[in-house]
Amino acid sequence: MGSDQDVTTGDRDSFVHLHVHTEYSMLDGASKIDELMDKVAADGQPGVAITDHGVLFGLVDFFKAARKRDLNPILGSEVYQAIGSRRDQQLGGSDGRQRYYHLTTLAADDTGYRNLINLSTRAYLEGYWYKPRVDKELLAEHSDGMIVLSGCLGSEVNQHLLKDDVDGARQALSDFRDIYTAERFFVELMDHGIAEQKKTFPQLEKLAKDLGLRTVITNDSHYTEQEDSEAHDALLCIQTGSRITDVDRFRFSGPDYFVKTAAQMRAQYPDHRHALDATLDIAEMCHANIEFGLDLLPAFPCPPGMSESDFLRHKVWEGAKARYGDPVPEAVARRVDYELDVIDQMGFPAYFLIVADLCEHARSVGIRVGPGRGSAGGSVVAYCTDITRVDPIKHKLIFERFLNPARASMPDIDIDFDDRRRGEMIRYAATRYGDDHVAQIVTFGTIKAKSAIRDAARVLDESFKVGDDLAKMMPPPVQGKESPLSEAYGKSHELREAREDPTYKRVLETAEKLEGLKRQHGIHAAAVLIGAKPLTETLPLLRTEHGEIVTQYEMNASEAIGLLKMDFLGLRNLTILSDAERHIQANRGITVDLDDPELLGEMDDPTTFEMLGTGDTLGVFQLDSTGMQALVRRLKPTRFEDISALLALYRPGPLGMDMHIAFADRKNGVEDVTFDHPDLEPILGETHGVIVYQEQVMQIATDLCGFSMAEADALRKAVGKKIRELMEAQKEQFIAGGLAGGYDRAFIANLWDLIEKFAEYGFNKSHTVAYGVVSYQTAWLKAHYPVEYMAALLTSVKNNKDNKPLYLNECRRMGISVLPPDVNESGSDFTPRDDAILFGLSAVRGVGEGIVEQIVTARREQGRFEDFRDFCAKVDGQVLNKRSLENLILAGAFAGMGHTRKGLVAAYEPIVEAAQARKKAEAAGQFSLFDDMGGDSPAEDAGDAVDLDDGAIIGEDEFDKSQRLKLEREMLGLYVSDHPLFGTERVLEKYVDTTCAQLQEKKDNDNVTIGGVLTSQTKKFTRKGDTYLVATVEDLVGSVEVVFWPATYRVAHEVLQEDAVLVITGRLEVRDGAVKLTANKVAAPDLSDALGAPVVVTFATQQCTSDAVTGLKKVLGNHPGAVPVHLRVVGGDGAQSIYRLGDDLRVERRAGLFGELKATFGPDAIEDRVGDRVFADAREAEGPPWRRNGSG
Repeated sequence: MGSDQDVTTGDRDSFVHLHVHTEYSMLDGASKIDELMDKVAADGQPGVAITDHGVLFGLVDFFKAARKRDLNPILGSEVYQAIGSRRDQQLGGSDGRQRYYHLTTLAADDTGYRNLINLSTRAYLEGYWYKPRVDKELLAEHSDGMIVLSGCLGSEVNQHLLKDDVDGARQALSDFRDIYTAERFFVELMDHGIAEQKKTFPQLEKLAKDLGLRTVITNDSHYTEQEDSEAHDALLCIQTGSRITDVDRFRFSGPDYFVKTAAQMRAQYPDHRHALDATLDIAEMCHANIEFGLDLLPAFPCPPGMSESDFLRHKVWEGAKARYGDPVPEAVARRVDYELDVIDQMGFPAYFLIVADLCEHARSVGIRVGPGRGSAGGSVVAYCTDITRVDPIKHKLIFERFLNPARASMPDIDIDFDDRRRGEMIRYAATRYGDDHVAQIVTFGTIKAKSAIRDAARVLDESFKVGDDLAKMMPPPVQGKESPLSEAYGKSHELREAREDPTYKRVLETAEKLEGLKRQHGIHAAAVLIGAKPLTETLPLLRTEHGEIVTQYEMNASEAIGLLKMDFLGLRNLTILSDAERHIQANRGITVDLDDPELLGEMDDPTTFEMLGTGDTLGVFQLDSTGMQALVRRLKPTRFEDISALLALYRPGPLGMDMHIAFADRKNGVEDVTFDHPDLEPILGETHGVIVYQEQVMQIATDLCGFSMAEADALRKAVGKKIRELMEAQKEQFIAGGLAGGYDRAFIANLWDLIEKFAEYGFNKSHTVAYGVVSYQTAWLKAHYPVEYMAALLTSVKNNKDNKPLYLNECRRMGISVLPPDVNESGSDFTPRDDAILFGLSAVRGVGEGIVEQIVTARREQGRFEDFRDFCAKVDGQVLNKRSLENLILAGAFAGMGHTRKGLVAAYEPIVEAAQARKKAEAAGQFSLFDDMGGDSPAEDAGDAVDLDDGAIIGEDEFDKSQRLKLEREMLGLYVSDHPLFGTERVLEKYVDTTCAQLQEKKDNDNVTIGGVLTSQTKKFTRKGDTYLVATVEDLVGSVEVVFWPATYRVAHEVLQEDAVLVITGRLEVRDGAVKLTANKVAAPDLSDALGAPVVVTFATQQCTSDAVTGLKKVLGNHPGAVPVHLRVVGGDGAQSIYRLGDDLRVERRAGLFGELKATFGPDAIEDRVGDRVFADAREAEGPPWRRNGSG
C-alpha cells in the first residue's frame, strides 16, 4: 500500500467523478466512503476523487478503500477561496454578500499531495474567517503537482459571470492559468438543471476556447444513489435546524446530485465527449500516494557519547537500584535485562525516554501523575524510569501483556495527569519537540440510531411522539453501546413491526440513510501526536476556535502513517488528591504526600479498610456507584489485592455471570475455595480460585501448557476478541501442551472451556492494580482527613449539578457541616475550616473568578473585613458591581459579620455608591501628585464635591426560613444550610423506589417512583394548545427534569406548585447520558406528622363557650396520640388568635378524628387534608404498584 500504483483508464467510454462530497463534508455530504467505492467499482469507473468542503478529513479512509478495490484514489478538496487576501475579511460575489468562493483542487502526485496538505493547513492557520480560506498567493506558493478545476457556481469565475462581469471572469481564468499552466488548469462544467448553470455553461465554454483551456464535465455529487436525495434533504435540514415542509429553507434543486454511472454522464452530455474524456485524462495524471508505516518516532536528546539505547539502560539501572536495592536482586536483574533487550530489538528506546521525560517534567513542576494506566504497569522498565509507580514483580504483572515481541506494534503508554494541568503538558511537549511537531487529534461524532430516528421524525415534520415512540422501541444498549438499526430490527419485535407501519416507515427509512454519517468534528479527549519532523510534512492540521492545533486525520489514520500517538489524560481524582494535600497543610498544618512510598507502605491501613468494609465509599475513586458500594459491603476488603479485584469484577461481564458473588463468598468463607489441580493454586490462590485477570490466563498457558509468554498473549487476545479461527488453533496447542506436561485430557479440556468462558469477563490486572492505588489513596483520605477530602471532592464537581448535591448530602451523613460562603473565610472553591466546609465564593451566581480573586487579595493584603462598609472600602472598585454584591448578600456571604440578608440587601446600595465615590476621589488625589505643584489641590476639590456619608442604616430583619432557603438555592444552585425535605426522609422512603442520583444507573424506559421538592417549573403548550409542565424535582442527593404532559397536568395541576413536596411515578428517558422523567402519576404525601405540624381546630368567637370547650376535650380524648393541637379563634373582623392546647390533649392524626370534629362542630372546624392525595393519568393502565405505607 505504500508504493505508487499505476492506474490506467483503458475504457474511453468510462468516466471519473472529480467533484465528490463524502460524509466528511459534514451535514452536507451523504456519501459513505465504502458505498461510494462499491458504486464506482461496480460501474467499472477507473477511479474517483474526494473533494470535501475545505477539509481533508476523509483522505486516508478514501485512499485505503479505493486501493482495496483497485481503484485510483484522486486526493483533493473543494477549497474556500478568499475574496481578495486570505488575511482580509472581505465580502464579494455576485450579490456582494459572499464571504468566499469555491475552487476544486486535486493532487496529481506526491508533491501535489504535500501541497494539498499545506493549503488546507494554512487555510485554517492563516485564512480562517467563518471557513478556512486560501487565496491566490497561497495557491501559487503551493501549485506544484496540483490540478485545479475552476469550480461550481460558487467559484470566482462563475460569480463574475452571474453579475455579467465577463471581463472579471476572463481575468480570474487567466490568473489560474498563470498559476497552474493550461496543462493543469481546467474549466469546470456542470449542469443540474439550475437556471444559473444554464446561463454560465456556454459562457464558460467560450472563455475556455478564447484562453486555450480544456473543459471538464463534473457532477456535484453529495450522495451516492439517486434515491438518497430525500435523505440528503433531511441531512440539510439537520444542518440548518429546519423541516422538510419549511418554504424558504436551504435546499438543493432536484435529485441529480448523486454519483451517476458513466453511461448516465455520457447520455447527459452527448455533445461534450472531449470534456467527458478529460475526466479520464485527469485521472491518468493523478497518482498521489499516502505512505504508511513510516518511522516517524522523534529522536530523544541524549548526553554526549550515549545512544538512546545506552541512555535508557543507564536510567533503568539507576532506577532499579533505587527501588530494589544495590546490588539489584538476581530475579529483578533478569527481568530488567529481558525487557531492555526486547525494547532494543523492537526499536523503542526513544519511546520510553520520551514518556519518562514527560512524567519527570510533570512531577518537577508539581503536576500530579497517575501511578499507571492500562498494561504499561506490567513493565519493570516503566517502573524503574518512574513512568509508573506500580511494582510489576511484587504484583505479578506480565510484560508481554504490554509489549509482545511477536506483535510488531508501537507500545501504548497512557498517562494520567491532574486534569486542570493537562494543557500544560501539551505545551511542554510542543516546547520540547517543536510547536510544529505536536498536535492533538481530531475525532468525528456520528449520527447514532436513536438520534437518526429523532432527527428524521423532526425534519419530516412528524410529531414529537412519533420519534419518541420509535426511539423507545430500540433495544437497550449492550455495555453502553447502542445497536445499529440493522441489528435493532432483529432484537426488537416492536421496531420490526413499525418498519412496515405507514406511520413510521418513512421515518425509519430516512433514519437508516442518516445513521452512521459524520455529524461534527471534535478533539480526542486524550490523544496527542508527536512527530519526528513538522507534522505538515505528513498530514493536514486545523486550528479550533479556542486555538488548539489539531490533526485533520483521526487517530487510527495518524498512527497508520507512523506518527507517535500518546494519550495525555486528565484525571479528576488526581486533582482531588492534590487539593486534599493542600487543604490538610492549610487546615491542620500537616504535610501529606500521597505518592510517598513510606506513607503508602503495603497499603494495608486498618482505618482505611474498616471504612471500606462499611461500604460507605461514596466519593472513593471507582468505588462510589450504588452497585459498587453494595459489592464493597458484601466483599469487605481487607487487603489491597481485594481493591484490585473489585475493579476487575464490577463490570457487565462478571456481574452477569455472578463472578463477584463467588469471589466475595469464597473470600469470606461462605463458599469453599477449591482448585481443580494443585498447580492452579499458585496462579488462582490470590483470587480464591476465580479467574479474574487476563494475566492469570496467560500464566495458566505458560505454566501448565508450555506456551511462551508471547504465545500466551496471542491466546489472551484471541479469546478476548472471540476470533474463532484463532481460538481453534490456540485450543489445539493448549490441549497438546497440557498433555505433554502430563495433565489429564479431561482436566485440560475443562480448563480450556473455563478460559473460553473467561472471555466474557477477564480484565487487565496491570490496569486494576494501578487504578487500585488511586482508589486506596482516596479511601485513605476519606478515612483520615474527611473534611479536607470532601472539600476537594466538592470542588471537583462544582459545575456538576448531578454530583454536587450527592456529595453535599454525604457530608451531612458524615456529620460534616457545609456552610454558605463567607467573604472573610472562603476562597474561590470549597474550603475546609476546622471541621466544617465553606462554600466557595465563585459558586455564587454571577460572581466570577476575577471578582473572587480581588476579594481574596484585598483580605490578604489589608486584613479581614470588619463589616460591609469596611469590605467596600478595602476591595477594588471593580468588585463593587451591584449584581454581584446583591447575589453575595443573598447567598449569606456577609452573615459572618453579623449582617442579615434582608437587612443588608435593603441598605447596601447607598453604601456602595458612597464607597465608589470615595475611591474616585482618592484616585483623583493620587493623580494630583503628578500635576503642577501650584494651585488648588484636586483632591480637596474632589473631597468637597463628594458626599462621603452614605447615611444608610443596616437593619436586623431577616427573611423567614423558607424564603432564605429559596434564595440560597437560587444563588448557590442547591440548598446548603437546610433543606425542605429534612425530617421527611423516613416518610418518603415508604413511597419511592429510587433516588434522583440513582436514576443515572437506570435504563431507558424503566418505570420509577421518586420523591422530592418541586424547585422550578415552566408551563408550555402543545401544538393543539394544551398546557403541559416541565419542572425540576430535587431530593437530598440530586435532581431530575420531569415532564407532566397534558393528561397528567390536567389531573394534578393543583399540587404542581413550586416548593411542593411530591411523589412522582413515571417512565425514564435516558438519552446521551442525560435522564428525564415523564410523569404519569403524582401524589402529595401527607407529611404533617413528619414535619411536626399540629392539628388546627377553628372556632368562631361566638362558638367558644364552656360547653364547646368541654366537647372539644372529649372528642380529642377519643383519639389520643402524639400530634399537638392548636385552637384558632376567628373574630367577626377576621382577627385570629392561636392557642396551643396542653400535651394531655395530643391526638393521632386520622380520618376518624376529622369526621368527629366536623360532626360535632361543623364542616369548617377542621381542614380535611389528612392522608395522601393521588393524581394519575387515567390512560396509564399499567405501571408499578403504588407503594403506600409499605404496602404494594
